[in-house]
Amino acid sequence: MYVAQPIEWTDRGVVMLDQRRLPAEESYCTYTDYHEVAKAIREMVIRGAPAIGVAAAMGAALGVQYSSAKSVEALRGEFAEICETLAKTRPTAVDLFWALERMKRRFGHLTEKTSDLAKIKLGMAEEAQRIHLEKRATDEAIGRFGAEFMPREGQVMTQCNAGALATAGIGSALGVIRVAFEQGRKLHVLVPETRPYLQGARLTAWELHKGGIPLTLITDNMVGHFLKSGKVGAVVTGADRIAANGDTANKIGTYQIAVLAKENKVPFYIAAPISTFDLSLPDGEHIPIEERSAAEVTHLKGLRIAPDVPAANPAFDVTPARYIVAIFTERGVARAPYKESLRALAEVPQQHVASRV
Repeated sequence: MYVAQPIEWTDRGVVMLDQRRLPAEESYCTYTDYHEVAKAIREMVIRGAPAIGVAAAMGAALGVQYSSAKSVEALRGEFAEICETLAKTRPTAVDLFWALERMKRRFGHLTEKTSDLAKIKLGMAEEAQRIHLEKRATDEAIGRFGAEFMPREGQVMTQCNAGALATAGIGSALGVIRVAFEQGRKLHVLVPETRPYLQGARLTAWELHKGGIPLTLITDNMVGHFLKSGKVGAVVTGADRIAANGDTANKIGTYQIAVLAKENKVPFYIAAPISTFDLSLPDGEHIPIEERSAAEVTHLKGLRIAPDVPAANPAFDVTPARYIVAIFTERGVARAPYKESLRALAEVPQQHVASRV
């Protein structure tokens, strides 16, 4: 089954599939400058919390790789600037900061052990690639845990794009659907378009179609109609940040789907890696919400579709934990009360995978 590859570390540089051009064109960009990687994250050449984390790790490694510093001390100062630049790109996706913290730890270990700049550069490149490989394994584990909660047949709904394009693996929410489909479950995916950036219409529909998974594209304002039909067996979405109490930030529009799902007795699930947890935040009220350009709302591919009026464009909303039946992770499945179950999963050693909490 086809799996998109949104990012890759190569000898030429970091190669990204330009998701802004999908589905009309599969265009790849090669980056050798961390400033350009930061711009690519900010301008959504690559998007989706886990994939942003991979891109940030590769951007940090790239900055070290192409540094002209002649000493460890000079490189240390430059590396701090590299990380700060990458950290300023997208405020909501916690994977970005998780990846940068991990790269900082690796940099610290390397510079403590050696002053050989070539070895430091190699070690940082290896760490970025290791993060990428781990994300792939994480997705597969999430998919296995979540697949058993999908209906044997019938409709499932998702939101935005939580597929391979968003995670650099097989996908989180779409990974669950993909694994369930490969296991023989006869699923048909309802894909809301996800205004204003149309990640559902442009990206999720493209991924599912390329993978041979049946789907129907719907507009965002059709969600209630289909959830009320009695034909939807589950909703599963990704997440950009999960607070300690289980409140979850995801692409704008997720909250209303969760409310409508509960009203119509359709189970609503989150599929996300442990790196998406932010247990330092007590609840969703503390999650920073990125406000993007009003032009994304008032224009479509550069064409104005609204009068010259103010437009709001929060990129995410927060779904309260009370609407979430379960959260699928690579270490198991969390259920309410989430304060206990999320912390228990977060504390499981990486090499051990819990069956269910």
